[in-house]
Amino acid sequence: MSYPKYFLRSPDIRSRASQLVASLPVDQDKPLVIEIKELTRTLAQNALFWAVMTDIAEQVVWHGRKLSKEDWKHVLSAALYQQDVVPNINGNGFVVLGKSTSKMTVREMRDLIELAQAFGAEQGVTFGDESRRGFDWVAAYGRAA
Repeated sequence: MSYPKYFLRSPDIRSRASQLVASLPVDQDKPLVIEIKELTRTLAQNALFWAVMTDIAEQVVWHGRKLSKEDWKHVLSAALYQQDVVPNINGNGFVVLGKSTSKMTVREMRDLIELAQAFGAEQGVTFGDESRRGFDWVAAYGRAA
């Protein structure tokens, strides 16, 4: 059976969600799961993030290498979340144990976009139109997003 998803934006929505939970069956052997979590990153945030990654990948040489936008995602998210590195199974390289951007909350993604923009600015990146919209987004939502 499928149950509705509620986005808690008003007392009325909270009341409807509470009524639904109160009406659910209780089963000791097959309990239902109720999960409350923050909203994950938006599609707009994702688009802005990848625009910034593209500009950085096209313009920054890092320790003598040009990195792909996917590589930059790992480098920047590792910096933000102090992620760990482990040897790969062949023993001839390393793997960054990271956080998936698709699982980041709106706030976490905002912080990552902000870090990427600051890093790019420090590296002299000229941001394109799509990336500049990201600056506008962070400015509009600031630290409260």
